[in-house]
Amino acid sequence: MANRQAPKTTFEVGNVIQPIFTGGSVGLDHDARILATAMGESAVLTNLTTGKHLAEIEGDGEPLSALTITPSASHLIVCSRSLTMRIYSLKISPEFDSVETALVRTVKPHATPVLVLDVDKTSTLLATGAADGAIKIWDIVGGYVTHTVSGQSVLVSALHFFEVADTGKGNGDFSAGRKAKKGSETQSHSPSSMFRLAYGCQDGRIRVFDLSQRTTTPIYSDAKRKIEAHESNVQSIDYSPENHALLSGSRDKTMTLWLWKDDAWRGTPMLRHELVESVGFAQNGRMMYSAGTSGLLRLWDTTTHQEISTPQEAKSESEEIISTIYLPNKSLFLCAQADFTLALYRIPKARVQSDVLMEPFRRISGTHDEILDLAYVLPDRSIMALATNSEDVRLVSVVDSQQQLEADNDTQEGAAYFGHDVALLKGHEDIVMSLDVDWSGHWVASGAKDNTARLWRIDAANNSYTCYAVFTGHLESVGAVALPKTIPQESSDAFKNPLDHPPPFLISGSQDRFVQKRIIPRQADQSQSSTSLRRLAHEKDINALDVSPNGRLFASASQDKTVKIWDVEKLEVQGILKGHRRGVWTVRFAPLDTPTIQGEQGSVSGKGVILTGSGDKTIKLWNLTDYTCIRTFEGHSHNILKVVWLKIEGDENNSKKKIQFASAGADSLVKIWDANSGETECTLDNHEDRLWTLAVSPQTNMLVSGGSDSKITFWKDTTAETQAAQSDAALRLIEQEQQLENYMHAGAYRDAIVLALQLNHPGRLLSIFTNVVTTGTPEQGSLCGVNAVDQVLGSLSDEQLFLLLLRLRDWNTNARTAPVAQRILWTLVRLYPASKLSNLSVKGARGQQSLKEVLNALKVYTERHYKRTEELVDESYLVEYTLQEMESLAPSMESLDREQDTIMG
Repeated sequence: MANRQAPKTTFEVGNVIQPIFTGGSVGLDHDARILATAMGESAVLTNLTTGKHLAEIEGDGEPLSALTITPSASHLIVCSRSLTMRIYSLKISPEFDSVETALVRTVKPHATPVLVLDVDKTSTLLATGAADGAIKIWDIVGGYVTHTVSGQSVLVSALHFFEVADTGKGNGDFSAGRKAKKGSETQSHSPSSMFRLAYGCQDGRIRVFDLSQRTTTPIYSDAKRKIEAHESNVQSIDYSPENHALLSGSRDKTMTLWLWKDDAWRGTPMLRHELVESVGFAQNGRMMYSAGTSGLLRLWDTTTHQEISTPQEAKSESEEIISTIYLPNKSLFLCAQADFTLALYRIPKARVQSDVLMEPFRRISGTHDEILDLAYVLPDRSIMALATNSEDVRLVSVVDSQQQLEADNDTQEGAAYFGHDVALLKGHEDIVMSLDVDWSGHWVASGAKDNTARLWRIDAANNSYTCYAVFTGHLESVGAVALPKTIPQESSDAFKNPLDHPPPFLISGSQDRFVQKRIIPRQADQSQSSTSLRRLAHEKDINALDVSPNGRLFASASQDKTVKIWDVEKLEVQGILKGHRRGVWTVRFAPLDTPTIQGEQGSVSGKGVILTGSGDKTIKLWNLTDYTCIRTFEGHSHNILKVVWLKIEGDENNSKKKIQFASAGADSLVKIWDANSGETECTLDNHEDRLWTLAVSPQTNMLVSGGSDSKITFWKDTTAETQAAQSDAALRLIEQEQQLENYMHAGAYRDAIVLALQLNHPGRLLSIFTNVVTTGTPEQGSLCGVNAVDQVLGSLSDEQLFLLLLRLRDWNTNARTAPVAQRILWTLVRLYPASKLSNLSVKGARGQQSLKEVLNALKVYTERHYKRTEELVDESYLVEYTLQEMESLAPSMESLDREQDTIMG
């Protein structure tokens, strides 16, 4: 009996956390479902509820200057530095998991780049403001200009559509009872009679444009002296119909509330201590909000002009708010920060009077920049810790949840969806280089370019993410940290309550070539500024560290091409691994449950081996008994930057368990290797730049890769599913083949031909056609001999017909099978017109070319068969003539009989 073939290892992309925002404009529909963001020259659409990537619209080669989405999510408008404006229609799937985009129109709206856009609440009008001060109003569906606003000559920095109530009373600029020009309809009958466009400019001016009267009303802080509303860029404008008021925010550090009194706008300036980037009304005009360079979202009482949000200290420059979108029906704020983070705020459901703490309940990273390291956190591996080329460690949720963002459901404020930021671990003063996690997932170690290592305590249940200890002592960047991963006994307090029992020690390695063992204090308030042990380890930078599963050894990999094995207790070298030709970037001990590995020199205990990856493009497997290389793995085309062991699959009694590991390199590829055979099991490709890091989930075998392209890919192990699918396919094939045999035995030619074509069985198909063509009782009127077969041949699809022509071509090359092929070919020619055979719709790049080749091959061999037949006919005449001549020369049988009788007589 043949041995069962080992299942093929397969991984598929499960989820991807990828950049969605790299600065610029942000748009959101009124239901807070579709988020539109600018990412360089592309526009990205994301489901804000689930974080799912819906669509990406490629640009025209130039960065985007502005974009917006209509409130109804019917259209997306994109403007770029190439001076083009593209309008896309959006078709959203019922499940909100995809969006179909169709380019409706491309126009050149202005002579200079469009910097600001605004759409009215009906999703029909679009306002564009350009760098040269030009403003145009467009019909979105029609794609034509309805109004042109002239008079300004400096950059337009803010636009806002609003609609006034039709009171029928003269109230200055907002008069709804005035008549239009003679011969035209009254305003009350005009679609745009109630619409206004407020706009602000770089020089501090604010104007209101009446779409019906086509007139512009200026707003002055001092009407008599005609002093403009602000002294600097007007960044944001909003209107409150309840208060009949305008609100403006400027970079002159003021937010001004404008009320219409005595046929003039009267302004009340507020907020004199930050550059204001965004302002607006909230809660039906009862509140105002402002945001700017302080990084704080503030709430103000519209009546008293007093701040009702809790005063807070200004945040860092990276957290400055550059724009804000408010959705009244959700009481939701979306703030875009300078570090490309999107922060979501919500006003408490209960009516508030004062002292409202405005903190984001959710953060979404627009881009993670370069992913230098990552690691699973928490026992359930529901959070991923990321070192993202910044001084903060990001904690990102990797739970695939479909929680909804409903403003009236406060229980969902802490709900997580895949990819959103859970917390930031702040403390390092320079870029974080490396991460490591202990066995429990509650303790995270980090090393940074500020020459320090830190230990963080992760308590997600209580929303507590604190720095437990800081370790100093290195003179240069800490490029590697490692924690022990030995699981304590189940009966111990450390196992039952890991949050109160930090790891016993931390190992750090630096560019100063030293390794240090740090004793972790038992209490968080103890300072740990010195090290317990310190050794000069290598001649060059230390790139990676790893602690053995039993916690007795650790390994250090260096740019000096060596890996050293150390005793943890005394910090003494136990062995040196030499063999790599370039610097070693990664090292990893095998897990304790690793079975015996078959090396080139014999079998080796699996738990006594270690993996290393180097800049020489090779991975080496070493024996920790004698420190010799067991096997070298080659396959990457660039530096190998990370290796990880995969979960060992198989039954306890199965001695042939697969021992696999994964590697990531500067060639942007992830490779899965078989440690026993030394062969590549599969290659995973979903990145565009070098991969710095890999992690694997011990429960699900989920691989996670990250690198310089800011993309984090989650690779799902589909080996079991692939094997099950292959088994199902094999079983289905056996059943179909048996069914084919039954059809052939029963003479059901119609079903047999269709199934034979489907299964691609040329031998059985030939047998069927041979039986049909050579039948002793051909049916009357049939082209091939059986009417049912004629019907099947006359109803073939293009793909089936092409496949049959391929088979006829092959059969036609053999003299024994050519008669059958010729008969079936003749049948096809009689059943189909020549145009059908010459214009078959064949899939594939070489479809039409291969069809031509097949028809030419049939023609050539058919001509050869006819020529041979003609030659046989000619030769048959010669044979017949020869036989006739031989009969005239030879004596007849009667004469021979008479002669014989004469002799005998």
